[in-house]
Amino acid sequence: MIGYAFRMLTGKSPMQKKLKQHFGRLPVEETATTARTFPLASRVDVQLAIDQFFASHGTLTLLGIHSAIGHETPTLAHLFTRGPFPVDIGPLQHDDIDVGEPSPVRCLKNGLWLAHQSDMPFAVLLSPAMQYGMVGGVHVELAVPKGEPGLQFSEDFFRQLELRVNTGGTYRGRVISLENQREYSGRGGAVKVHRLRAVQREEVILPEKTLALLDRNVSSFIKARDHIKSLGLSAKKGLLFYGPPGTGKTLTIHYLACHLPQHTTLLITAEQVGLLDEYFRLARFLQPSLVVVEDVDLIARAREQMDSACEEVLLNKLLNEMDGLREDADVLFILTTNRPDQLEPALASRPGRIDQAIEFPLPDEQGRSKLVALYARGLQLSEQLTGLIVRRTRGASPAFIKELMRRAAQFQFEIGENGELKQSAVDNAIEEMVFTGGTLNLKLLGGSSTDLSSASDNQILPPQAQ
Repeated sequence: MIGYAFRMLTGKSPMQKKLKQHFGRLPVEETATTARTFPLASRVDVQLAIDQFFASHGTLTLLGIHSAIGHETPTLAHLFTRGPFPVDIGPLQHDDIDVGEPSPVRCLKNGLWLAHQSDMPFAVLLSPAMQYGMVGGVHVELAVPKGEPGLQFSEDFFRQLELRVNTGGTYRGRVISLENQREYSGRGGAVKVHRLRAVQREEVILPEKTLALLDRNVSSFIKARDHIKSLGLSAKKGLLFYGPPGTGKTLTIHYLACHLPQHTTLLITAEQVGLLDEYFRLARFLQPSLVVVEDVDLIARAREQMDSACEEVLLNKLLNEMDGLREDADVLFILTTNRPDQLEPALASRPGRIDQAIEFPLPDEQGRSKLVALYARGLQLSEQLTGLIVRRTRGASPAFIKELMRRAAQFQFEIGENGELKQSAVDNAIEEMVFTGGTLNLKLLGGSSTDLSSASDNQILPPQAQ
């Protein structure tokens, strides 16, 4: 309040003096402002678009701004007027934004450009758009003199800006999620780029009918989407991946994220459901897009199983956002669950939200054989040992088989054996995974449905279990 009283006594603040000098005799009430708010994921593109716009202006002034109140979006009205918490001149502040490249992109956190178009003064403000104390987007605001020339310039400015931003490709085709916290490295920005390992088609080991259903509802649908839209039919699609833990749902999503051409993948986990509106806004902005909601049963349980009104609010938010997308939106939803029986019928039983459920079952004998070969990696296995492992893992998940082969490789190394994998290494791995760790360990490894402990083929059982 001392600073406020001082400014009231001494007159205009340094920021107001700068604006007064720039706009000359034009009173504040004779200026007009127009603003746009862009999504978080467009921050780099907004910065590049503004830089391109001012590249043709020879004379301009760029000022940093400082606001004493961090929970409110700084606007030009704050700069023009006095108050107890004015926005004033400050240092130029930057954030390093991760865009999935080896080096981050440096962006202004806030800035004020003062320039002229012919003889007309104008000001452009860039600032964070605040929502409930958190950065929810990028605020761009333009101030011009009232009148037809200012109106025309304002319309042209935002038309060019939006065109450049919409055609920008900073996050297009990448796998992203929204983060509330800053990274340990100090890099700013609420968009996290996921660098997923490229999953090849041969690594997606599923029954043929499951693969065929997946292809028809994803890749084939995307190829036919323009034709479907031309007929006036909906271009959005919802899929439900369901099945026991460890059966390949997440792996399949990684495969799709790597191989869907030009699609941006947005990963939503249970703890991020409060950001659903921002995720769906990004899905529209970055379309064609793939929106993945993992463990959807955590927020979309049947209403009679909910414990509070807050849980129902989150469910309604998900339903409303899915319904709110336009029919011509190029958005593909994939929801995953291990417990499809607990889903709210309004989500799972209504076409237009979920159009196809795809089961990810435990692998059959042929599938287990392929999984053993896949996860053996550099190990050498005899046909006999492969057959024994396949028979002994009946009812096991792919995740269990993957861990079995890893532990067998470790035991092989510890007993000092080279060359072909020994049965003793597999025996020791099974002993540790199934018997020593108990039923909880077996469940954690995705083998709770396996009949390892009761199989009749004792050739592969450890001696103490025979």
